[in-house]
Amino acid sequence: MKKIGIIALALFIQQVSAQANRFVYQVTMKPDTENKADVKTENTYLDISQDKSIFYSENRIKRDSIMQKAFQGGGGRAGINRDQMEGLKTNINYTVEKDKANQKTYFKDRIGRDIYSYEEDRPLNWKMSSETRKIGEYKVQKAETDFAGRKWTAWFTTDLPYQDGPYKFGGLPGLIVKVEDDKGDYSFDLMKNYKIAELPTLNQLGNTLKVKRSDFVKQQQKFKTDPMSFMNQGTGGGSTAPMRIGGGRGSGGGGNQNPADMRKRMEERAKEEAKKNTNPIELQ
Repeated sequence: MKKIGIIALALFIQQVSAQANRFVYQVTMKPDTENKADVKTENTYLDISQDKSIFYSENRIKRDSIMQKAFQGGGGRAGINRDQMEGLKTNINYTVEKDKANQKTYFKDRIGRDIYSYEEDRPLNWKMSSETRKIGEYKVQKAETDFAGRKWTAWFTTDLPYQDGPYKFGGLPGLIVKVEDDKGDYSFDLMKNYKIAELPTLNQLGNTLKVKRSDFVKQQQKFKTDPMSFMNQGTGGGSTAPMRIGGGRGSGGGGNQNPADMRKRMEERAKEEAKKNTNPIELQ
């Protein structure tokens, strides 16, 4: 009986240690330089396990879930509720993964058909302050850094056993509870946290291309000026097959519409989106 008890305890400890913790941050953004009154807010998740952490949009995983259920049900894209998907739009299409063992940060974002992934090559050099205060239930300490063209102020706590934070932020002796830039354009605020069974597997349709950060920036700029070149030719390398153009609300998915008209609308939409995102989180 004693041996059974020891085995049960070991299994319980193993199960607890295998769990991950989810920290929910509300992100406040002003993505349009010409219209600072247009303030966007959405929730994001920072999921932390023993080996790594991943930061992504709450709407992203909700959209993935809807798509997965539609495909599992055999309905394919035709089975997706477009109105529901429309309500889950996100300004945060990227993910940030931090590898704890190697102390490396990886950024992933879609450009056209493909997912581009790069290793962050700029260290965060924090200037610690002795200033402290209370945010919610946590005692926090102030730290500042210059990163990607913005000056950031972070407030971190040692009340929780984590040294991490939202987006690419980390490297402080505690968990970041709040971080914001000095212009008030971007802010990440911890709202709540809870345990989850494991880190989710996010849907990543298309090729994943590993590039240098400088190459990612070049491709991103090119996409803003010529989005259709990525969609038609798989510019990132690899696939050269044309992108399947569909859409529309009919059961046929819009396949009977003029491809040239569809391409034109897609290009206009991509350029319009670029105009509304002239104030990115990284300026350099």
